[in-house]
Amino acid sequence: MTIRSIRELGDPVLRTPADEVRAFDRELAALVRDLEETVDHPGRAGLAAPQIGVSARVFALNIDGVIQSLVNPRIVELSADTQDGDEGCLSIPGIWAPTVRAMSAVVEGFDVHGEPRRLAGTGLMGRALQHEVDHLDGRVFLDRLAGEARKAALRALRERV
Repeated sequence: MTIRSIRELGDPVLRTPADEVRAFDRELAALVRDLEETVDHPGRAGLAAPQIGVSARVFALNIDGVIQSLVNPRIVELSADTQDGDEGCLSIPGIWAPTVRAMSAVVEGFDVHGEPRRLAGTGLMGRALQHEVDHLDGRVFLDRLAGEARKAALRALRERV
């Protein structure tokens, strides 16, 4: 069992778009296993490869105790209706802020063997899918904040140091 350490904001890997996975091999299988084992803890909803220092378009989710992963994901559908709830991130510990996301999301990619896979969800699942794809694009949830929510989150981040 390999539980990997989580990179925190300030690490350049979190701000760099992740590389597309080209080989569905043992190395990828080991990465997926590490992601799934690392996300398999209370309070952890999702984890993208850059968060453990690997530039690969892969994430794992842990929603309601169901752990699943997706390789080379892309969002193919977002609902017009939105949710505005507190969001946090393992790479930005202790900071939570109201973040607007689509209520539902559909993401397509591949499983660890290269077979097409589609994940869809509403509420927390929809939020997690969007959050993890953002990580793979070099974005963190703070980038989605505006106005007072952004100011408060950045203030809290500065005070943490």
